[in-house]
Amino acid sequence: MGKVIIFSAPSGSGKTTIVRELLARYPQLEFSISATSRAPRGAERDGVDYYFLSQEEFAQAAAEGRFVEWEEVYKGTCYGTLRSEVERIWAKGHVIVFDVDVLGGINLKRIFGDDACSVFIMAPSVEELRRRLVSRGTDAPEAIERRVAKAEFELTKAPEFDHVVVNDRLDDAVARACEILGQFIAR
Repeated sequence: MGKVIIFSAPSGSGKTTIVRELLARYPQLEFSISATSRAPRGAERDGVDYYFLSQEEFAQAAAEGRFVEWEEVYKGTCYGTLRSEVERIWAKGHVIVFDVDVLGGINLKRIFGDDACSVFIMAPSVEELRRRLVSRGTDAPEAIERRVAKAEFELTKAPEFDHVVVNDRLDDAVARACEILGQFIAR
């Protein structure tokens, strides 16, 4: 088994931006593309941002045990980590980087144990989180409110992660994530 680093956060906290920065700096890292039963948003591409599956395809993959973990995040919308994706990355000798929701991050840490480092990325406030979600322009107002309500619950889960990074200033958050990553890879 290889190493994995898990980044989780409430939607809008900046985890994907931080993960992209780390992937650009560390050639031994490789992003694990999650599967989802939702439709693509904005410029998202199948096989790059997510593996987009129909609800039926997702259910079949789950029934066949093709996921390391999966969950229904919103009613009718599932996300999961494909076993084939994990095996593909480890076969290259790379460290897997997960960019997943909070409960998925907790599940992955439980599954991979000491071979995993889990990092919770937190926006400086719920108000800032809402502002970031609105500025994305990808979700309807009711979807934003659902995400904010979910974020309030997810913030209570931060202590279950190995590290918490507050993304108040992106450069500082990236620097802290680099420190954490460097220590984890070195051990």
